[in-house]
Amino acid sequence: MHFKNPEILYFLFLLIVPILVHLFQLRRFKTSYFTNVRFLKELSIQTRKSSKIKKRLLLATRLLLLTCIIVAFAQPFFEAKDSKNASNEMYIILDNSFSMQAKGKKGELLKRSVQELLENTPENIQFSLLTNTENFWNTDIKSSKSALQNLNYSATPFELSIIMAKIKAHKTAQKKDIVIITDAVSLSEKDIQNIDSEQKPYFIIPEAEQKNNISIDSVFINQSLENFYEISVNLSAYGEDFKPVQTSLYNQNKLIAKTIINFDSKKKKINFTIPKEAFHGYVTIEDNGLAYDNKLFFSISKAKKTNIISIGEPEKSNFLSRIYTSSEFNYNNYSISSLDYNSLEKQNTIILNELTEVPQALQTTLKSFVSKGGNLVVIPSEKISISNLNSFLENFGRLQFKRFKAGSKLVTKINFDHPLFSGVFENKITNFQYPKTNSSFDISSPYPAVLSYEDQSIFVTMIPNPVSGVSVFSAPINSVNSNFQQSPIIVPLFYKMGQNNQKTGVNALTIGNNLPYFVDVLLSKDAILEVKGNDDSFIPIQQILNNKVKLTFNDFPETAGNYGIFDKKESVEKVSFNYKRSESDLSQVNTNIVSDFKTADTISTIFNTLQTDRTDNQIWKWFVIFALLFLALEMAIIKFVK
Repeated sequence: MHFKNPEILYFLFLLIVPILVHLFQLRRFKTSYFTNVRFLKELSIQTRKSSKIKKRLLLATRLLLLTCIIVAFAQPFFEAKDSKNASNEMYIILDNSFSMQAKGKKGELLKRSVQELLENTPENIQFSLLTNTENFWNTDIKSSKSALQNLNYSATPFELSIIMAKIKAHKTAQKKDIVIITDAVSLSEKDIQNIDSEQKPYFIIPEAEQKNNISIDSVFINQSLENFYEISVNLSAYGEDFKPVQTSLYNQNKLIAKTIINFDSKKKKINFTIPKEAFHGYVTIEDNGLAYDNKLFFSISKAKKTNIISIGEPEKSNFLSRIYTSSEFNYNNYSISSLDYNSLEKQNTIILNELTEVPQALQTTLKSFVSKGGNLVVIPSEKISISNLNSFLENFGRLQFKRFKAGSKLVTKINFDHPLFSGVFENKITNFQYPKTNSSFDISSPYPAVLSYEDQSIFVTMIPNPVSGVSVFSAPINSVNSNFQQSPIIVPLFYKMGQNNQKTGVNALTIGNNLPYFVDVLLSKDAILEVKGNDDSFIPIQQILNNKVKLTFNDFPETAGNYGIFDKKESVEKVSFNYKRSESDLSQVNTNIVSDFKTADTISTIFNTLQTDRTDNQIWKWFVIFALLFLALEMAIIKFVK
C-alpha cells in the first residue's frame, strides 16, 4: 500500500490524546460510606464495572475513528500494475483507404469505425489522429468530431510504415500508445517487421462480410480500324459465385453501349467498337462490392499524324516508308550529314538506322528528346564503335553492347506480354516464319526481351521509360544481314515503336503515380496551364520545354474523373484520372501477421483496458466510511451502553 501524503501519518501521534483522557478519568478517589447507602454496595460495584467497559469501548472507537481520519487524509492506494505508462501519449491510426468501403455487420467499415470513435472515446483524453492523408496532432474527440464526420475515402493506399515513421518523428518526452484501425488489406509482413520493438500497438481489424468484388482494371485500344476503334476492357473478379454483371460505356455522360458479362473465370476481357474520333467518358459496372473500382475514366484524343524521322542511309531505310504510311504518319529520312537538329524537337519518334557513329551533339539532343517523351529506336551498324554506342546508351539505362559475332541465328521467341505487343495478337502463335540474322552483337541487358533468338539471347529489347520508349536491336536488319524486313512481325513491331501512347492510345492516368505528362502547346513565358473537372480544378507543376509543356500531377486530383487541360479559357487537351486498383482484392487479408500484437474488437475495449491497468486503486474513501461508522458506533455506545 502507498500513500499520496505520507507526511500526514505523523498525526498518528495524536492517538495519545484520547489515551491520556481515558487514563485521567480512571484516577483513584477515597471512598466514604454513608449509612443510608450501605445497602447499595453490591449495586455500586456492578455499575463501576459497566462504566469501565463503556469507557474502554469509547476509547477503542475514538482511537479507530482518529486513525481512520488520519489515514484517509494520507490518501492510501494500491499501485496499478501498469502505472508507469499512465502518462503515455495516445495515437490513433485510422485507415481510410477504399477497401474500407466494404460492408461489415453494422455497415461500411470506415463509417462504423468513425462512429465507434465518436461514441466511445472519453472526452478528457488527448490524442493524435492520423489517416492515410491527414494528421490531427494533440486533439480531443470534441475538437476532431467534425473532421471525423467529414472524413472521405482516400486514393492514397494505407501504408503503415510511412504513418509509423511520422509518429516516430513526432518527438515527445512520454512513451506512446498506438491504436491501429485497419481492415489489413494493404498490411504486409514488412510493415509489421518495421514496427519499433518498444512500440507495441493495439490492432482493431474490422472484418468485411461481403468479400466478393469486381474491378475494372484497364482500357486499351485493341484494334485501330479505318473508321473505328475496337477498345478492350479488362476486368478482374475476386471471390466466388458471381452473378452476371452489367457493363456500360459512356461518352460525355451519354450511353453508347451496354452488355452483360458472365464471370466464368477470374479475368475477363470485353470489347466495344466506337467511332474513330475523340472520346471523353468512362466505362462502368454494377457491382455489390467496393464502389471505387466500378468506374474507369478514359480519353482518346482526336487522331493526329505521328511525326517520325529515320537517320541513316536512304537505301537502308526504304522499308520504313512502307510501314509509316502518309495516312497516319509524317515520315522522313535524313542522312547524318543533312540532318537539321532543330527539327528533332518536333518529332514523336526518331530511328537511328545503322549509323557508324553517334556524334556527341546528337547524343545530347537525343537525351533531351527522350526525357521530353520522345520514342527512340536504335538499329546498330556492324561498323559502329562499341564504346561510342555504349556511352550513348548509358544515357538511358544499363544496356551494354559487347563483341560482334558472325553466325546465323533464328528469331524464334515473341514476348506476347510486352507492352509493344499489347493488342497485336489475339492468340499466342508458334508457327510463324522465323526471321534470321547472319551476324549480331552480344547484349548485356537487365530488361526483358521483346524478341529473342533460339539460344534465348536478345534480338530486340526496350529500355523502360515512364513517358517514352528506347527500343534497341542487337543486329543490323538490312537485307544483306537479315531477312527480318520480309517477316510479317516487322509491321506491328515498328508500328508500335513509332506510336506515342500519350497521344495515340487510351489516356487513363492513375492518381498518385507522379508520371510526367507532356502537352503539345506553345505557351508564352508567364502563361500557365490549369486542369479543370466538373467539381474541382488545380494547377499542376509545369515546365515549358520549347513547343511542349511538361506537367507533373503528384497526388492531384483528389477525385477520379474526366478533366480538361486549359490555357486560360481555351481547352488544350482532354485527360482522365483514376484511382489505383491496389485494394480491390478483399480476400488478401492476413490477420495472422498481427498475432504478436494486442488486438481488440472495439476502441472502447482498449480504453477500458488501459484505464483498468493504469489507474491506481484508491482506498482512502473506505477509511472515510470506516471513520463514519466508528463515529456512529461511538454515539451508540454513549447512548445505549449504561
